[in-house]
Amino acid sequence: MTDRDALVEAARAAREHAVAPYSHFRVGAALEADDGTVFTGCNVESASYGLTCCAERVAVFKAVSEGERGYEAIAVVADADAPAPPCGACRQLIWEFCGDVPVILANLQVKVDRERTGRLLPRPFDSSSSQGK
Repeated sequence: MTDRDALVEAARAAREHAVAPYSHFRVGAALEADDGTVFTGCNVESASYGLTCCAERVAVFKAVSEGERGYEAIAVVADADAPAPPCGACRQLIWEFCGDVPVILANLQVKVDRERTGRLLPRPFDSSSSQGK
């Protein structure tokens, strides 16, 4: 098993903890830090949909809250025919906190796609967006 395979497996395991009583779309994410530490997350839905938090953001927030600041890759796993990419909000946060890292997308049937954050979010809003104003 490669390191990326282990990251996908960690995301699959995290998906099992998802709380998705409304969408029934359970997602898991696993974020690998520069030192090899893996931070996982699952989606957690709320009856007030705006308070729902995606798996990718949970993983990023867990890593940041533990003091981590450098990342190698993130894996996202969902039960869909094709691997599901992160939503726009998650793409933005992955860009801001992780940079142009590989985003490994997988489904439960072991179909895997790989993209970089910059390809998923080609014109990101970040600190450089407000420079010179």
